[in-house]
Amino acid sequence: MTASRRTLLAAALCTALAAATPWAQAADAPLIIMVGGINKIIYLPAKLTEALGYFKDEGLAVELQSQPAGVDAENQLIAGAVQGVVGFYDHTIDLQSKGKEIEAIAVFCKVPGEVEMVSTKAAPTFKSMADAKGKTLGVTGLGSSTEFLTRYLAARQGVASKDYSLLPVGAGNTFIAAIKQDRIQGGMTTEPTVSQLLKSGDAKVLVDLRTEQGTNAAIGGLYPAASLYVQNAWAASHPEQAGKLARAFARTMAYIHSHTAEQITELVPRDYYGSDKELYVQALKASLPMFTTDAKMPVGGPETVLKVLATYKPQVKGKNIDLSKTYTNAYLTARQP
Repeated sequence: MTASRRTLLAAALCTALAAATPWAQAADAPLIIMVGGINKIIYLPAKLTEALGYFKDEGLAVELQSQPAGVDAENQLIAGAVQGVVGFYDHTIDLQSKGKEIEAIAVFCKVPGEVEMVSTKAAPTFKSMADAKGKTLGVTGLGSSTEFLTRYLAARQGVASKDYSLLPVGAGNTFIAAIKQDRIQGGMTTEPTVSQLLKSGDAKVLVDLRTEQGTNAAIGGLYPAASLYVQNAWAASHPEQAGKLARAFARTMAYIHSHTAEQITELVPRDYYGSDKELYVQALKASLPMFTTDAKMPVGGPETVLKVLATYKPQVKGKNIDLSKTYTNAYLTARQP
């Protein structure tokens, strides 16, 4: 066989392997991580890790991209368009029920950090999730974690899914507009949107999932949420990169718990807080307790998430979910040669 023929065959083989592996990328291409709303405080570790230079310290080139809802980012991961997603851990369980193996390799939040808000106009007759019947409730997107949690909170108060409507309204300004325009009477959102609505007086807190106490009361246990998840097969074939990503985020979690909200705010882009930096600092202070200290999965958390999803999702309840395949702490400590 001639040298030129061997070269052509080798090139053809490489092309075939790239086609068979959806996440195949050029050696110098950055890892792409999609974030389900990059300016949400629950996902702050993504931008903060970049700002602190921890990706670079690990020798990684990382490109952060943003999608308004976690379900959209999840679809990009399954398609192989991105290597990782910063989104809610519960997607790993939901996707396993559909035959997809996704695992969280770094966990940022031990509670959802979400808040079910009720518009001030609707508040007199909407005092708990038991009053959700006949209401339209906002979620970031259908199939998102906000839908999972909203349905569970309503079901726990005896309100069936058929008795209320869900409307995807995104987050931030689009959520605020939906509240003000009375397109939704309540809805689930995060900081800093929560603090903005409270300051303007357009909405009140109905269910608070920013704290362990509030989450335990509403859900019955810790609910690990914001995390970095990847395809299991990608992590298995790229253990060095997976380990570097996990360790970079673990350093960020330690940083969050050793610095003030004011110090952390100095590292985020100005457009995260706009003209009201003080409000952002207040929102961040209210959120700091929800973050893990070491990026590890909280003990008992996966079981709580499975319980929530199985309550109203027949495809989850009917499957023998293997929680050990939905997360791992192994990459946080293991160093590859």
